[in-house]
Amino acid sequence: MEPNKVAVIGQGYVGLPLALAATRARYTVVGVETNPSRVESLRAGISYVSDVTNGDIDEMSTLGYIPTDDYTAIADFDIAVITVPTPLFEGAPDLRSIEAAAASVAPHLTSGATVILESTTYPGTTRNILVPILERGSGLSVGTDFYVGYSPERIDPGNLTWTLTNTPKVISGLCERSLESVRGFYARFIDSLVPVSRPEEAELVKLLENTFRHVNIALVNELATFSHELKINLWESIEAAATKPFGFMKFTPGPGVGGHCLPVDPTYLSWHAEKVTGKKFRFIEEANRVNDIMPGYTAERALAMLDRSEGDREDASVLVVGLAYKENTSDLRESPALKVLEVLRRRVAKISAFDDEIPDGSWPTGVVRVRGHELKDTTFDLAVVLTIHDNARTHLENLRSRHCLVARNGWDPPFKVDML
Repeated sequence: MEPNKVAVIGQGYVGLPLALAATRARYTVVGVETNPSRVESLRAGISYVSDVTNGDIDEMSTLGYIPTDDYTAIADFDIAVITVPTPLFEGAPDLRSIEAAAASVAPHLTSGATVILESTTYPGTTRNILVPILERGSGLSVGTDFYVGYSPERIDPGNLTWTLTNTPKVISGLCERSLESVRGFYARFIDSLVPVSRPEEAELVKLLENTFRHVNIALVNELATFSHELKINLWESIEAAATKPFGFMKFTPGPGVGGHCLPVDPTYLSWHAEKVTGKKFRFIEEANRVNDIMPGYTAERALAMLDRSEGDREDASVLVVGLAYKENTSDLRESPALKVLEVLRRRVAKISAFDDEIPDGSWPTGVVRVRGHELKDTTFDLAVVLTIHDNARTHLENLRSRHCLVARNGWDPPFKVDML
């Protein structure tokens, strides 16, 4: 009999889109979220995830979706997918949310059910941490009574081209029966599935993907600092290099890295590698060093522009454009813009910011908010453009600033600017 009842544990930027896709695939979906305010929002038809609209929440409710903070609602589930966050704590992986979710799911495990972990983690987590908790809490045996798999999430917030359903999905299982159960679940709403031999290989996939990006972004970020000193236009060189049809992949500089993936995931890999082998992962350590200094470097570059002009820097008016870590999202997690703001606020009195994607409830304390329609009313001494949302471009045509540092490409301003 095909599985019907699906529990998605965690209703964040990974779990909520997954719950939407599974609901549309005609699964009966229970979305478990430990944050009561999020549960209330979902019950009221209000989304807090940029890739899921209020209309999507209404559609899910019509199709039987149940948001809750009560694990008893998942009783008799066929599939449970764990999509909880895995941050760092004191520089080491923090798996407490996975452990808590597994302990809460275990009492509701029944014969034939499947548990899938999607949370990013280091190799061995599924086998050595998740499974023992499930077996201990249920009294059942994996591979005999229930099944377990791992499938790394590949959500790219704000990406309208590559979505959850058309992005190939890596899947794995602890045994052949586990893999087939995992395959059967995702096949109802994912176009292409990529099976690998074990959960350990699947767990490494996510870390490999994000470490690749992290290291290459660090490369161009360090090139940006040298190119500025050498008086070379790195952006022009990157665009020219990108015309090569083989052997080159385009990466561009920025004010740092944000979100969960790049500031966190590579550290999971380096931590695990050093713990097991006793050797440091030097590429990741160096990439962390370079990307960590970029917010401060960006702020200092901007302040240097004020120093070269007449007037008192402390009285200068500074506008930061774009606070989200990624364009077309409202995501402030680990955003380098917040670190740029922190440096600027220590040195300049009049700081304001423009980002119409960020809801009022998430707006940084003590930062004056400028709405898009207000840009035409003020001439700033300095603008620092960090993130450019598509819906901000029309407003940015009205931006007036005596100096402007653009930390990311993709905007043709109405006045002369410096590029990072």
